[in-house]
Amino acid sequence: MRTKTIKKNRINVITLGCSKNVYDSEVLMGQLKASGKDVVHEQEGNVVVINTCGFINNAKEESVNTILEYMQKKEDGEVDKVFVTGCLSERYKPDLQKEIPNVDQYFGTTELPGLLKALGADYKHELIGERLTTTPKNYAYLKIAEGCDRPCSFCAIPIMRGKHKSTPIENLVTEAEKLAANGVKELILIAQDLTYYGLDIYKKRNLAELLENLVKVEGIEWIRLHYAFPTGFPMDVLDIMKREPKICNYLDIPLQHISDDLLKSMRRGTTKDKTTKLINEFRAIVSEMTIRTTLIVGYPGETEAHFEELKQWVSEMRFERLGCFTYSHEENTHAYNLEDDVPEEVKIQRANDIMEIQSQISWELNQAKIGQEFKVVIDRKEGNYFVGRTEFDSPDVDNEVLIDATKTYLKTGEFATIKVTEAEDFDLYGEVLVS
Repeated sequence: MRTKTIKKNRINVITLGCSKNVYDSEVLMGQLKASGKDVVHEQEGNVVVINTCGFINNAKEESVNTILEYMQKKEDGEVDKVFVTGCLSERYKPDLQKEIPNVDQYFGTTELPGLLKALGADYKHELIGERLTTTPKNYAYLKIAEGCDRPCSFCAIPIMRGKHKSTPIENLVTEAEKLAANGVKELILIAQDLTYYGLDIYKKRNLAELLENLVKVEGIEWIRLHYAFPTGFPMDVLDIMKREPKICNYLDIPLQHISDDLLKSMRRGTTKDKTTKLINEFRAIVSEMTIRTTLIVGYPGETEAHFEELKQWVSEMRFERLGCFTYSHEENTHAYNLEDDVPEEVKIQRANDIMEIQSQISWELNQAKIGQEFKVVIDRKEGNYFVGRTEFDSPDVDNEVLIDATKTYLKTGEFATIKVTEAEDFDLYGEVLVS
């Protein structure tokens, strides 16, 4: 018997994967709301849209399992319709249609108008910047470009997202103004590659000019840069970072590895020497900069010698923030032609070894912060603590600042000046000086 507990004609959007997917879900929800639809994010609804990730094995598994979970709910009469969109659907639509045929319809990453039509809504071209944000009210992602032109051997993103396509500056400023009007104080700029921004529409790397325009938006206090590429980095970005207080002294720049052999096989277009010089130059120009990077271990052909070189380099460079992933052998990528010859257990051990080194580095860097004062934004309350971040920390992936909620009251979304009293490897504890 069909259940009647879930509100009819409510569309539940479920988001899996990265911040780019979060942004896409928010745009979808904004379009649905503009058409008068009742839309929620990861709550109950009788119509479900699953925005999938197809990047690496774990993400693909999560996406497939989520689809199967909701197909069971459809079978049990708990939901009426299930639609699937996003990267997994873009990459594997024929396979998914064959293996999970009871999904009402599959859509790729560029088929938003078709998805809206299936949901009984119209695509409205004029809705620049109209989104239903799903992040805490104080920050929002601002996607400045779609797709990627880089030839990295391990990456399937160009297959799923297509060629790089920059969004015009005026559109991004309009979007930023609307976000600020809704209380957003921090913009997190995202793209597959920020450093390529503008080459297609302005015929030059134009990230600095975009930043010059965004800092003028009233109400925005922090602008954070995610996903820069090391080759062709526009160094004028560092000048504005140093000059403009709104630009966080923070850069996310995935480097992937440091062995010249593997960098060449990965088709990264750089070398160990060039990469090291670039990072040292960043730190020389912007001495306060926090650098976040990500690394891949277990890439085809990675020997113990390559891995030892990587470990030594991580120890020497002392990155403020670092994440490590195991290599995923992805179909239709250049590296798929290579033998995936590093055993899974070795990949996992190598990732753990890197993170152990980073944990010690982070602990030492955090110990030096005891007694220092920082401007902190409060993201949420969790148990007996208010949880915040400094300008050197991005949501979900970086360090957090914990303030005793039994002693102090703080408002989420507001800024406060915090003095650090204790430090762990990935967390700081502090007390409020000014709020």
